Amino acid sequence: MISVGIDAGSATTKAVLVKDDSSIVHSIHPTAFDFVSAAEKAYEDVLRVAGIERKDVDSVYSTGYGRNNINFANKAISEITAHAMGVYHFYSEVKGIIDIGGQDCKVIAVNDGKVTDFLMNDKCAAGTGKFLEYTARALEVPIEELGNLALASESPAGITSMCTVFAESEVISLRAKGFSKEDIAAGLVESIARRVAVMARQVGLKENVAFVGGVAKNTGIKAALEKELGISLHMVPEPQITGALGAALYGNS
Repeated sequence: MISVGIDAGSATTKAVLVKDDSSIVHSIHPTAFDFVSAAEKAYEDVLRVAGIERKDVDSVYSTGYGRNNINFANKAISEITAHAMGVYHFYSEVKGIIDIGGQDCKVIAVNDGKVTDFLMNDKCAAGTGKFLEYTARALEVPIEELGNLALASESPAGITSMCTVFAESEVISLRAKGFSKEDIAAGLVESIARRVAVMARQVGLKENVAFVGGVAKNTGIKAALEKELGISLHMVPEPQITGALGAALYGNS
């Protein structure tokens, strides 16, 4: 049985090929402005890496922000369900999932891989990868360096606004007042951690929580979240692919 899951995210598109529920191959591509084109590229790439032809694939399931645009998929499923299945594959004891992507943030309560409750912020960029992207630009640092920069701070700056536009202006204002980049970066990641922690507590996440999504690669965010929640977050081998993996496993079930 060969199935492929495609997670059409706002920033990146991920494809995961699962063969006989064990062998996993993945591919990650920028989404840009065309969900279908990005999905095609990710799909063809994962087939190439796996050495499998398109005709040999039994099912293709899509998930994510642009899941309904993937016209070659057999079925589209919710990213909430997909992430639950994907994380469960790596960590069967999981009780909660925090997923921070490019355009939204989700906290999910699960039991035995099944979703029991969730909250999603997809109405504004606060607490998402887009928020980090804009504020990193205001700091004039690559977004990949923002996490380590924050970890170097000994006195985080206070960030009062979670609106992306106002936070960007606040960063510029703090720089003008002489705050270091390290302290501003720490303030930014702490502000995101506080917002996400509120959502996590509303859903009742207390232990065995996995952190996934592209922002999970930000070491500063992970550290700030762990401090805010008072727990250690579990990390899967590649935090960006859990949605696509869950979709592939759904098609393989």
